[in-house]
Amino acid sequence: MIDLHCHILPGIDDGAENIEASIAMAEKAISQGITHILCTPHHNNGRYENPKDSVIHSVSVLQTELDKRNLNLTLLEGQEVRITGDLIEEINRNKILFTDLDDTYILIEFPTMDIPAYTEQIFFEMRALGKIPVIVHPERNAKFREDPNLLIPFLEIGCLAQLTAPSIVGTFGKSIRKTAIEMVKHNLVQMVASDAHGVKKRTFYMEEAYQIIEKEFGKEKVIQMKQVTKDLLNGEPVTYPLYQEVKKKKFGLF
Repeated sequence: MIDLHCHILPGIDDGAENIEASIAMAEKAISQGITHILCTPHHNNGRYENPKDSVIHSVSVLQTELDKRNLNLTLLEGQEVRITGDLIEEINRNKILFTDLDDTYILIEFPTMDIPAYTEQIFFEMRALGKIPVIVHPERNAKFREDPNLLIPFLEIGCLAQLTAPSIVGTFGKSIRKTAIEMVKHNLVQMVASDAHGVKKRTFYMEEAYQIIEKEFGKEKVIQMKQVTKDLLNGEPVTYPLYQEVKKKKFGLF
């Protein structure tokens, strides 16, 4: 199993506090059946700066520690990049880590309460560069929770969206879980990742999330989502069922 979004690197953001916490997270990940983790510390979110070179170094150091302990887990370099007006410039200056070595897919974080007005323009520019934005945990964004269909214009231009495993398990509450279920049902999200920050705080829940998705939507949905995850690591084109509009009455808005 692959985890595309994880804060396992020690001491660089609000994830693992130190190397001991990172080791504990690695052990937990292995117990979940995870074999590969894309390490994605926060970058440019107003609180944390984790430039490309420093992330690559941190991943190398932690991988060495895991190998010393015979922990069979492969770490890969990435970032959870907050969308800003300077993002295109950073990409052009080779300051950003993508999910793949071909620099195709990039994990993009929105503010919790809003969708910035310049988002569509930034995404159009990224698509023109051959880059594919992957919107992380949209089910936890206030605007997407009010209306999941706000994802559709971004999907129409070729973006993707990543569900957080604990959301569909119910860790963040009933409202976010309901939104997560609707987004999976209507193909508004194409993959699952943990966004794990620790063992006791916001842990993996990948195995549990896939079990819920299989129960609700069938095994084929799980197979599709796992394939998308592999495609993002390999920089391959993604094939996924077409998204559908969520009827607003289901969310009690009208």
